[in-house]
Amino acid sequence: MDVKFAAGVLTISDKGSQGKRADESGPVAVSMLEKEGFPVIRQKIVPDDRRLIAETLKAWADKDCLSLIVTSGGTGLSPTDVTPQAMQDLIDFPVPGIAEAMRAESLKKTPHAMISRAMAGVRKRCLIINLPGSPGGVRDNLSVVLPALKHALSKIGGDTADCAP
Repeated sequence: MDVKFAAGVLTISDKGSQGKRADESGPVAVSMLEKEGFPVIRQKIVPDDRRLIAETLKAWADKDCLSLIVTSGGTGLSPTDVTPQAMQDLIDFPVPGIAEAMRAESLKKTPHAMISRAMAGVRKRCLIINLPGSPGGVRDNLSVVLPALKHALSKIGGDTADCAP
């Protein structure tokens, strides 16, 4: 039986939330997730506001019971990049291997990957992954983690079966 894990895509962008820039990264994430069998039932654009980011992630994880949330944007070093801080405010525990894998692959394309503060973590039974704010960054980073997501979500959901045969 193929389990469907409900997903959400949260774009974090001051200009996008004000209608001053079209969101190009969110639709890339939605397309990639849906192609892999993850129904995207929540999609939203919020400004670079730590409280609002955290509130949205909490609501999607706690009330909507999403299995997976990917964010796009706010993972760099500028003063307005607060997505990792919002994540730290709400996750139960981090999953550092996901962010490490994304950075390792991205370093093959750009040295700027080393300044990404993207992280991944679990809140209750929801995996939250931060992606860069560009369409190419979303595509490159999400493609790295997609092969492991269904297994990870099964484990987060309570699967206790052995991982190796």
